[in-house]
Amino acid sequence: MRVQQKAQQQGFTLIELMIVVAIVAILAGVGMPAYQNYTKRAQFTEVVSATGPAKTALEICVQTGGADSICKTQAENAVSGAFNTATVKSVSIDFSTANTPKITATASGSNTTYILLGAVTGARIDWDTSTGSCVDLGYC
Repeated sequence: MRVQQKAQQQGFTLIELMIVVAIVAILAGVGMPAYQNYTKRAQFTEVVSATGPAKTALEICVQTGGADSICKTQAENAVSGAFNTATVKSVSIDFSTANTPKITATASGSNTTYILLGAVTGARIDWDTSTGSCVDLGYC
């Protein structure tokens, strides 16, 4: 007579499944905050890019020898309606101090600011510093 061998069951034990669930939970706990910060930084890039038309207008005006007040007006015209108001609250240009243009962009909702400071040297603008509350938050 033949002895039948018991077929070995295949599958995972409860403890193995619990270990997998615990590992996934730990990875999710670490990954979610990093992902949320990443998405906020990605959304803030629209605020930074909203300063682009103003930068370009100021640079062209300075290269062609325009006065500070004319350059400011041209930059304000370049910016008006050039950004999504759902993300960007405002973009303002300050050229009241000679040879030091300043562009400030503010995010909607959080009022986080991005400030771009420049210095006119000859017929060009050197954009020296980016400051604002976005630096402290790590968005820019």
